[in-house]
Amino acid sequence: MCLGLMCCVALLLWGAGSMDTEVTQSPSGLVKGKDQKAKMDCVPKKGHINVYWYRKKLEEPLEFLVYLQKQDIVKDTEVFKQQFSAECPQNSPCSLEIKSTEAADSALYFCASSQSSVQHVSSS
Repeated sequence: MCLGLMCCVALLLWGAGSMDTEVTQSPSGLVKGKDQKAKMDCVPKKGHINVYWYRKKLEEPLEFLVYLQKQDIVKDTEVFKQQFSAECPQNSPCSLEIKSTEAADSALYFCASSQSSVQHVSSS
């Protein structure tokens, strides 16, 4: 929904919370105006070196965005390259940032982590 000239972008994070045995994401939700940056953080499960970011738009299939191993981007998508950036600095939370928000960015965003790499299914 747009209000005047400003469109709002609602971003929700799956499983946001804090437990020692799980991935932790923050913030639990964001509302941004058009053309703003939006940053989401992910703390992977202890001992995990691989982080995966996904998004789920209403009535669309789950969409893989990027796979990071330690501090390096291993695999990403065209959508990621055009609209996002991600990093996973040592001893800090990993992050996903939308460079310039649009109404189409409204979605559920979530990260997952693993000790070893897992294959993801692409719906291309």
